Amino acid sequence: MHDGTEHEELGYHVHADGSAHCHGEEHESVSAHPHVHTNKKAVHDRLSKAKGHLESVIRMIDDDRDCAEVLVQLAAVRSAINNAGKVLLQDHISECITEAVAHNDTQKLTDLNKAIEQFMK
Repeated sequence: MHDGTEHEELGYHVHADGSAHCHGEEHESVSAHPHVHTNKKAVHDRLSKAKGHLESVIRMIDDDRDCAEVLVQLAAVRSAINNAGKVLLQDHISECITEAVAHNDTQKLTDLNKAIEQFMK
């Protein structure tokens, strides 16, 4: 996830160090610098927790553990990922969207709606 790849469809870029910022050609005039997300550590911690849970689930599958136990752990993974998404969304609204409204950038609002739609699937 932190490989520096572009995510044009969601309107953000994740750097190798895990930081992210809103971007896209249509946004460059609004902000030429990366946003510092205030809850970056919280998102990172939640994703690390999800990674640990997922690795545990894989071991459970390899060890032929009870399906009910595996499902409970999968629910924990999903919950950790959803919580990371909620925190990231709060940061995005607080920082990127507030800036977009101040600059009358309706494209960022459109991008946010697309990102929410993808996240909620």
